[in-house]
Amino acid sequence: MKVVLASKNKHKLEEISRITEKFDMELVMESELGVDIDVEETGTTFEENSLLKAKAVMEATGLPALADDSGIAVDALGGQPGVYSARYGFDDSLDDWGRLMLLLKNTENVPEGQRQAQFVCVITLVTPEGQTIQARGEIHGELLREPRGENGFGYDPIFYYPPMGMTTAEMPPEEKNRVSHRANALNIFYEKLKEAGYAHK
Repeated sequence: MKVVLASKNKHKLEEISRITEKFDMELVMESELGVDIDVEETGTTFEENSLLKAKAVMEATGLPALADDSGIAVDALGGQPGVYSARYGFDDSLDDWGRLMLLLKNTENVPEGQRQAQFVCVITLVTPEGQTIQARGEIHGELLREPRGENGFGYDPIFYYPPMGMTTAEMPPEEKNRVSHRANALNIFYEKLKEAGYAHK
């Protein structure tokens, strides 16, 4: 099944493709189809924003569309940045590193033992036939006070995962793709795909 990824983020394409290979799913970027739409993420939950993106790209391409909405939720900040992770600080001059440093600054007074955080990912597939399949995955850890690791992207260098004793930026890609929030969401998504008759493996 050919599916359009509702994203311009090549990192996401690489990470998702490594996991969806077993789904018998050919994933293409919307740009490969000459589509370039910016979907206003007006939802207040990962579920709402993921659905908004998938629906818009499906309507623009006429093909099944897969959207991923993900971010980091810090307990001590009441779940922020959450759905605003990619726009944290609402400052266009900030890149991934700038947003990471802003989060460190905003949590510098949070004591040890209270620095719990979750990476959350919601995957949504919308088909031209009107089918919607959605799955949510999480990974629970804690925020470090300084970045560690060269892999991954976004907030990975400050997200420490206790079961493996390292940040998600220190994990080899194959390990991260086994335990990450995106992997957890995609595994649940795969089971739902099978139930809906879209995956047979």
